[in-house]
Amino acid sequence: METMLDAIMRLRAAGYRLDLVAAPGGRLRCEQCGDITDAADVALDETVRFEGDSNPDDEGILIAISARCGHRGLYSAAFGPDTPSDDAQVLRALAAR
Repeated sequence: METMLDAIMRLRAAGYRLDLVAAPGGRLRCEQCGDITDAADVALDETVRFEGDSNPDDEGILIAISARCGHRGLYSAAFGPDTPSDDAQVLRALAAR
């Protein structure tokens, strides 16, 4: 089973070199250029989900994204009832696509 670190390293080697972070309103911010875009306007290239063996707090998601600004990066978030509000909005926007 691939760990989060393994997946990050694999995707970084494939060109997803920057990080995208959740911004208010279901949007993503590119850490490199600062561009903010609606989560619905990005291309989801790969999704990797991680589930804890016995602890729901260990659930997470890693998404390889091509952003509107032309950058390719990774967005990661906790997945579950304790997901921070901005991340929950982004995940809902991505799921609604």
